[in-house]
Amino acid sequence: MAERSAHAHPTTSRKVMVAVGGQEIDAETVRLACRMTDPQGGRLYGVHIIEVNRSLPLGAVLDDVVERGEKILDEVEKLAAASQLPVETELVQARDTGPALVDEAVEWGADLIVMGLPYKRRFGEFNLGKTVPYVLKNANCRVMLFREHREHRDDETP
Repeated sequence: MAERSAHAHPTTSRKVMVAVGGQEIDAETVRLACRMTDPQGGRLYGVHIIEVNRSLPLGAVLDDVVERGEKILDEVEKLAAASQLPVETELVQARDTGPALVDEAVEWGADLIVMGLPYKRRFGEFNLGKTVPYVLKNANCRVMLFREHREHRDDETP
């Protein structure tokens, strides 16, 4: 049997942070994060970021936006409970999602960040947006990206 190298990563992590944004891919992303969380003492941390326009004070978020965020995090808690994992959730108001996610991961001591990525096109090309590249570049822990299935439509070219 081969020995594990000194730089090999375990297949699960003790502290997994999952970013959720209220999109269809969230449930699958949370389930993946649950599978990546060590069942023996691991913890899941669900985070939803509310981006606040720079022209407004950080606390100036509408009640319906906060309520939507709380519902998104309620789903994280339900999915974690189904996997019998301890979970914490946090609703964060920030100017930019990427820096807020990286800061939350550092503050919580995450070993792994799991992010879902809808299949988006911009100007006809697949687009990562601005959050994913920021987190991939700046996170001090491992990052797992889960892209949703590409829809095959007759009007799209591969």
